[in-house]
Amino acid sequence: MLMRAPEEVGSWTWDLDDVAEPGLESMLEIAGRVSAVLEAHALLVPDLLEWDWSIAGKGVLNVSCRLNIRTRPLGDPALPDRLRACRPTGNPQGDIGGILVLGSGAWFDANGVRHEEYRLVEFLVTSNELGIWVELSVFHDVWGQCDFRGDPQPIIHANNAPRLASALRELDRVLGVTAEPGEPTFYGRAEGYGLAAPDIIDGLGLDLTNATRG
Repeated sequence: MLMRAPEEVGSWTWDLDDVAEPGLESMLEIAGRVSAVLEAHALLVPDLLEWDWSIAGKGVLNVSCRLNIRTRPLGDPALPDRLRACRPTGNPQGDIGGILVLGSGAWFDANGVRHEEYRLVEFLVTSNELGIWVELSVFHDVWGQCDFRGDPQPIIHANNAPRLASALRELDRVLGVTAEPGEPTFYGRAEGYGLAAPDIIDGLGLDLTNATRG
């Protein structure tokens, strides 16, 4: 099993204000386009949607929903109504401000053996009065030049990182805007279409499994 960091090792955001309308239908249409790219690169086969309910001016409600979409593609015209049907009865004004798309993806070990991992890549489509955007995040060390223990892993990096970079570039084209790297975390940061190179001291990177933050 892969180790999964509690925070992103890298994330990328596409601001779609100028190329997409806000709203649930638009979020699902965009989610379908993003999923198609990720599935073509074997990074994410979507099978679950998660979302919270919110009310304008009042913020997020303490109500979350999940919907299995294994047999219901994101392009299904009935899907928006299916999501709205989950609206909490006590909050008829509740709206969906963001949809998290989850599923499994493939990574390759140092011997080139393929493995499936749930939530290898995930993305969030968000829509509110400020606009609409997509955020894609990764949480595992297979995309980095070193693993979480700080050991260099050139073969694993070469077996995985180029596929992620290719998908990110294709998403730029499909979405019509260029991705912006997200905020760095203790576990890594995005740089261009991959993860920033770690600081190497005496042939090793930082051991993130034992290091204390701050």
